[in-house]
Amino acid sequence: MNFIEELTWRGLLKNVSEGLEDELQKGTIKGYIGYDPTAPSLTIGNLVTIMLLKHLQLHGHQPIVLMGGATGKIGDPSGKDAERQLLSYDIIDQNIERFKQQFSKLLDFEGENAAIILNNADFYKGMDVFTFLRDIGKNITVNYMMAKDSVKNRIENRDQGLSFTEFSYQLIQGYDFQYLYEKEGCTLEMGGSDQWGNITTGTHFVGKAGGKAFGLTCPLLTKSDGTKFGKSEGGNVWLAADKTSPYQFYQFWLNKINDDDIPKMLKIFSLKSRAEIEALLEEHLETNPRFLLQLLAEELTTRIHSKEACDGAKKATEIVFNKKLKPSFLQSLSPADFDMLKGELPTFYIDLFLLNQGIQVDNLLVNSHESLDSKGKIRTAIKGNALSINAEKATGHNQIIGADSLIHNTALFVQNGKKHKFLGIPYATTNEDELVLKAYYERYQEDVQEEDNTTPEVVVQQTLTERIPALLEKGYLKQNQQTISLSAKGLLFCTSKFDA
Repeated sequence: MNFIEELTWRGLLKNVSEGLEDELQKGTIKGYIGYDPTAPSLTIGNLVTIMLLKHLQLHGHQPIVLMGGATGKIGDPSGKDAERQLLSYDIIDQNIERFKQQFSKLLDFEGENAAIILNNADFYKGMDVFTFLRDIGKNITVNYMMAKDSVKNRIENRDQGLSFTEFSYQLIQGYDFQYLYEKEGCTLEMGGSDQWGNITTGTHFVGKAGGKAFGLTCPLLTKSDGTKFGKSEGGNVWLAADKTSPYQFYQFWLNKINDDDIPKMLKIFSLKSRAEIEALLEEHLETNPRFLLQLLAEELTTRIHSKEACDGAKKATEIVFNKKLKPSFLQSLSPADFDMLKGELPTFYIDLFLLNQGIQVDNLLVNSHESLDSKGKIRTAIKGNALSINAEKATGHNQIIGADSLIHNTALFVQNGKKHKFLGIPYATTNEDELVLKAYYERYQEDVQEEDNTTPEVVVQQTLTERIPALLEKGYLKQNQQTISLSAKGLLFCTSKFDA
C-alpha cells in the first residue's frame, strides 16, 4: 500500500494535486506542513495533520515541520469570522519552543529520512519591504488573491472586513512553499482541507518560479453527527500535559467517542496496520467497543506523553471510578500519579506541623470536604463504616493520624461513602504565614470584636497582607462577609504552635 492508498483507506485524504501519485513513485520526496504558534500547545486537531507527516515518513519520504514564526505574527484568516488577536513576538517564540518539544515525540528526527523543523521567520531575515514587494508580490495578482474563499467571506462581512495584514497572509504562506522548493527541494505541502486555498497559492508561486509542486489535504475532523471533533467541556484537548493532563487526555478518548465513530478514529489516529485494525474491529466492535477505545486511549496517551504517564492515567482512572480500593493499590502510586490526581479529585490541605505531632481524625477532616463539614458528620460516617483513610476504615473519631500516613510523603487518600473521594495535601507553613496567624490568634485571645473586619495592624506593618488569600485557600483562615478570622484548623494550629 503506497502513501496515497494509505491515506485513502484511513480517511485522511480530501484534496490532492493531479500528478502527485506519479511523483511519489519516482522516489523519495519532501513534504511539509506549517504550524502557526498562536497557542501554547498543539491540540488533537493538529494531531490529524501530524498523522499526514507521520505516514509520509513511514512510507520512506521526508517530513518538514514548518514553524510559523512569520505567519504566526500575521494571523491566518481562513475559517475565521473576525481578525485574530495578535500575539507578542516573545509569546510566539515561547510557543515555538513548546511545539518543538511536542514534535520530538511524534516524528522520527534520526535516520535517512529524518524529520526537519524549520522556522519561516528565518526566510525573511535581511529582506526589506521593497524586496518583498518586487520579488514576491509580483508573482501573484490581487485578482487571484481576492478569489479565495477566506478573503471573499471576510470582505462580504461589512462588520468585520479584512485588514491588509491578514490579506497578505496567503502571500507569505505562498512564498514559504517557493522558498522550501528552492532551498530544500520540497515539492509537497499538506494540511487540513480549510488550507487548500493557501496551499494552491503556494503551488502557484512554485509554478511562477518555473517549478512543479503539489498539494494534499485531509478532511476536517467531525463526528458521525457532523459536529466538530476535538473539544471537551473545557475547550481544546491539548497535547501539553500542563494544559490537558495525561489523565484528562486518556479519559477524552475513553468517553468522547461514540461507537459509530470508533472505526474512523482508529483509522485516523492509530499507527496499527490495516490488517490489525480490521481484525480488531471485526472481533470487538459489536461485542466490546469499549475495549477498542481503551486500546486507542492507551496508544495515544503513550505516544503523546509516555508509557509512565499512560500507566499513571490508568491508575488515576481506577481511583476515580473504582468504589472499592485496596491499600496496596494506593501504595503502588507514584508522586507523579498523585500530582495527576490533584487536578481530578477535590483536595484539602493538611498542616504538616499538626500531622507530625499526630492529629485526631475529626480535627483532621472537619471541613475538608462538603460531605464532612462538621465533626458530627465525621462521627456519623465513622459509625456507619463509611469513612476510610488510605483505603482503610477509620476506627474512631479520636484515631490519631501522623505523618507516616502520607503515601510517599505526598498525599492522604480519603473516601466518605462510595461517591466522595478526596486528597489531603501536606502543607508546611512559612515564617510569614505564622506571623499572620499569630496576629489573628492574639486578636482571638483578646476577643476584639469591633476590629474583626480589619486586618491586624502588625500584618499591615510587615506588609504580609498578601499571605491572607493563601491562608484562606489552605483553610487556616475563614471569611464571613467582610470578617476574616481563624478557622477551627487555624485555631488548632495556633494553640499547638504558640501555646506549647
